[in-house]
Amino acid sequence: MKPISFWRRLLDLISPRVCVMCGKRLAPTEEVICNKCYFHLPRTEFWLHPYDNVMAKAFWHLIPIERAAAFFYYESHAETANIIYQLKYKDHPEVGSAMGRMMAMEIKSAGFFDEIDGIVPIPLTKKRYRQRGYNQSEEIAKGVSEETGIPIYSAAVKRVLFAASQTKKGRWARTENVEKAFQFHRLPADVKHVLLIDDVVTTGSTVMACAKHLAQEAHVKISVLSLGFTKR
Repeated sequence: MKPISFWRRLLDLISPRVCVMCGKRLAPTEEVICNKCYFHLPRTEFWLHPYDNVMAKAFWHLIPIERAAAFFYYESHAETANIIYQLKYKDHPEVGSAMGRMMAMEIKSAGFFDEIDGIVPIPLTKKRYRQRGYNQSEEIAKGVSEETGIPIYSAAVKRVLFAASQTKKGRWARTENVEKAFQFHRLPADVKHVLLIDDVVTTGSTVMACAKHLAQEAHVKISVLSLGFTKR
């Protein structure tokens, strides 16, 4: 663990950081969420059975899925939703990178990242990127990359169409909404196994649309990782 600098301690004293889940003040050694909330995260533990879990099964016969995992179960009105809300809508990209590091640190011992050559975050349209100022999936990917050393290829796939919000759409409507939203751009020839990273997987329609272009045009294996997974 890195030593806490004097300036970090002083900044915490002047402008206290708070846990994005419970709102309580963070200790100098804590990042984004407090130790209590971290301990009580509703972990999926999909990484212990990455080839055969409910998330992986959602992609069977639809994309050439290798492994799939999410860090925690996501519910729209639960405290874990605050993590995603702060990341996506409250201008806190550091939440993504910190949670990405925590997730990777916890699951890498299970071998989830073995033989993965590159990370591809689910892209945003240029318009949405300008509005937000960053891509939340890319911020998560940065944390995962820091912990694993796997390079990120943000330009591998472009989002060419703006898809309306997925929040209130059913499974089939979501799939139709993003079916033509992506376009393969470029990926190094030596990359044979790609890890797609998203913030939350609900129906998986966004991931599937992106993965199909990668699989068909880059001829790579696909694995999927997200912070949250919505219970079916």
